[in-house]
Amino acid sequence: MVGSIIGTGVFALPSALAPYGPIALVAFVLVTIGALALAVTFGRLSERVPGSGGPYVYAREAFGEFAGFLTAWSYWITAWAGNAAIAVAWVGYVEVFVNKGHHTWTSTAIALIGLWVPAIVNLTGVRNIGAFQVVTTVLKFLPLAFMATAGLLFVKSGNFGAFNASGGSALGAISAAGAIALFSYIGLETASVAAGRVRDPRRNVPRATIYGTLACAAIYLLGTLAVFGTVPHDQLASSSAPFTDAMNNIAGGHWAGNLVAAAAIISGVGALNGWTMICAEMPMAAARDGLFPPVFAGTKGRGEVPAFGIISATVLASVLTVVSYTRFTKVFTEIVLLSVLTAVIPYLISAAAQLYWLVQHDRKQLDRRRLIKDITITVLALAFSYWSIQGSGYQTVYYGLFTILLGIPAYIWVKRPHPTHGTAAEADPTAVPGPAAKTGPAEAPQLP
Repeated sequence: MVGSIIGTGVFALPSALAPYGPIALVAFVLVTIGALALAVTFGRLSERVPGSGGPYVYAREAFGEFAGFLTAWSYWITAWAGNAAIAVAWVGYVEVFVNKGHHTWTSTAIALIGLWVPAIVNLTGVRNIGAFQVVTTVLKFLPLAFMATAGLLFVKSGNFGAFNASGGSALGAISAAGAIALFSYIGLETASVAAGRVRDPRRNVPRATIYGTLACAAIYLLGTLAVFGTVPHDQLASSSAPFTDAMNNIAGGHWAGNLVAAAAIISGVGALNGWTMICAEMPMAAARDGLFPPVFAGTKGRGEVPAFGIISATVLASVLTVVSYTRFTKVFTEIVLLSVLTAVIPYLISAAAQLYWLVQHDRKQLDRRRLIKDITITVLALAFSYWSIQGSGYQTVYYGLFTILLGIPAYIWVKRPHPTHGTAAEADPTAVPGPAAKTGPAEAPQLP
């Protein structure tokens, strides 16, 4: 959980939020509350519907196959587009040591290396993924924890700048900054996506989801506050490695900043390692239910590695990275907003599924206090998802919605009738076709 949530996004986030000023910290607090509501919601959902797939499984079980497909499609876009964003942020810290002139094509090449090394690790099997994730998580957590504790001692009020530096309304600044800040919490659902590979998922997935999000929330809020207070506002807005600049200002010289940059590099590789697995897990679950192309369901080797899902997602992330470096002026922010939008839609549908089950099935099973508590948290998660979509901006919603709706032709192609031979339907051409039989595996998760 922590390994997937904390990537290089948080290491680049202060620079992306700096144009809004310290009011972005207010947005971060609101996003944290919404993220915790989502974490609790996903914890409840994983108890209700066990098995791999996460938001896809919840949407399919609550609202049917088409909702499940759109959720899986949207989340799949989030996963590989998010990998591109992580890689772009990762490049900023690699360039503390090399390509200090930030030449575009060299930066692009570095980003592609960052995408493909974790893909190769994933192709070797799930045991190596887990071991790699533990090591990189510990190494990335240390500098963030330092900034969230000792870094606060070096905060200077003069570094913060104007409270609302956006030039617009406070509400608009909070909404826009909140949409960017949400990227730092994408991944809070990853334990539920890979629940089929977890021991005792009914117990461990909810705990990992809630406690992992709480740990990240504390580090994020305090660490971002420390960076805002130790790096002058004008410098922060143009920084490609804000945590490095903060450490250099605290310690003097460059050695401390270089250590943070090294940790951020390790962090990015670790996050890409975990997310590359997630890129393949949800399509594999959907493919086994007949809702994604069958090629995504195949696995290779003794470790049952979903090789096609890993390779295809990495290729798409690579294409997006190249296009972003050559077309976008604010590369990280543009990809982040697309990733957030396509992630929020599965979040919204998952919260809606939980609310549906609470209203339809749990009214007579849960005591009144527990029911009110669960409904309140779920409604908060639902409202937060709507707010995040609104804050993404018109252009992002346009591109994101267009990308998501491209899934409709893919769904029609996947669900097209397959040729049959010797069946009753073939023998009687006047027969009216009935509902398609469920194509999912025998062990597909069912409602308890």
